[in-house]
Amino acid sequence: MPRPFKCRRVCGLPRAAYFKPAGIPVFALEQVNLTVDEFEAIRLADLEGLYQEEASKRMNISRQTFGNIIESAHKKIADVIVNAKALKIEGGVVQMMQRYFLCPDCTNEWVIPYDTGGPVECPKCQGKNIREALQDHDWADGGGPGRGRGRCRRRGGV
Repeated sequence: MPRPFKCRRVCGLPRAAYFKPAGIPVFALEQVNLTVDEFEAIRLADLEGLYQEEASKRMNISRQTFGNIIESAHKKIADVIVNAKALKIEGGVVQMMQRYFLCPDCTNEWVIPYDTGGPVECPKCQGKNIREALQDHDWADGGGPGRGRGRCRRRGGV
């Protein structure tokens, strides 16, 4: 019996979801789909330079699964570059990371997406006395965002 599927945590969606070679019309190109979890694996390993062990903890998956995801992503990207294909980033079963904040003045708690920076003021009382709530800490070790809040969602489009 196969292991149960584990939701992959990602910090954000790509700024652009479609890439193509210059000078070739879209209708003349083959398209390769890169899933959002493959995109996140590329970001963690190749852009941030994390080892697979640390990157897999951040995505809440095993090191072996991370290795399989990054290998698949590298093959797809190589195919796109070598064979002049279009690349579309969408799909995959992922859970967006979130950051939790607390205003001690009015006891308001709120959540924002992980890659959007911190809030300037409390959305309820406009106070400047803002603290990160404890749920945001140690997320790479299984605590924090995603534990008991939110659901793993299949991303059909970006």
